[in-house]
Amino acid sequence: MSAAPRHRQNIIQAAAKLFRQQGYAKTGLKDILAESKAPKGSLYHYFPRGKEQLGEEAMRFAAGQALATLEQLAETHTSAADLLVAFSARLVGWLEASDFQDGCPMATTILETVPQSAPMREAANSGLSAWQAVFQRLLLAEGVAATSAARLSSLTIAVLEGALIQARVEMSSRPLTDAVTEVAQWMRLASHPD
Repeated sequence: MSAAPRHRQNIIQAAAKLFRQQGYAKTGLKDILAESKAPKGSLYHYFPRGKEQLGEEAMRFAAGQALATLEQLAETHTSAADLLVAFSARLVGWLEASDFQDGCPMATTILETVPQSAPMREAANSGLSAWQAVFQRLLLAEGVAATSAARLSSLTIAVLEGALIQARVEMSSRPLTDAVTEVAQWMRLASHPD
C-alpha cells in the first residue's frame, strides 16, 4: 500500500479509536494526526469537508469492523442465540482489555452528533441496521416469523448498546453477560416455541 492511502486509513482508524474512547467533541484534529502519525496536509487532502466527513468515515469503519466480527462468528455459530453469546464474549474481551475505556465502536460518537449531523446519522443507521440484519437472518433461518425476527433483532442491538454503557459505568462485564443471557434465552424460545 502506498503512503498516501495508508495515511488516509491510519487517520480513519485513529479517529475511530479516539472518538470511541474520549468522544467526538473532545477529540481534536491535532489529536487524530498525532495518533495516526500522518502529515497534516493529508488530513485536509482526504477529508476536505473536515471533521464531520472524517467522523462519518470513522463511524463507517468502526461499524464495518464490528460487522466483520459478527459475520466471522456467524460462520461457526449458526443460531442467533449462539452468535449473540459468542459476540458478547468478544465484546467482554475488548472491554476488559481496554480497562473499560472502549465500548460500542459507534455509541460515543452517535450520542454527540446525531441527529444534528445527517451524514453521521446515516452512517450510524447503516451500521446498526447491518448488525441487526445478521441476527435477523439467523432468526429467520431458525423459523422465527418475519415480524418477530425483526423486532427481536432490533431489541438485541438495543440491549447490547445499553449493556455496553452499563458495563463501562460499573467497570464490570456483568451487565453485558446478564443481558445477553436473557436475550439469548428469548431467541431460543422464539425459534423453539414448544
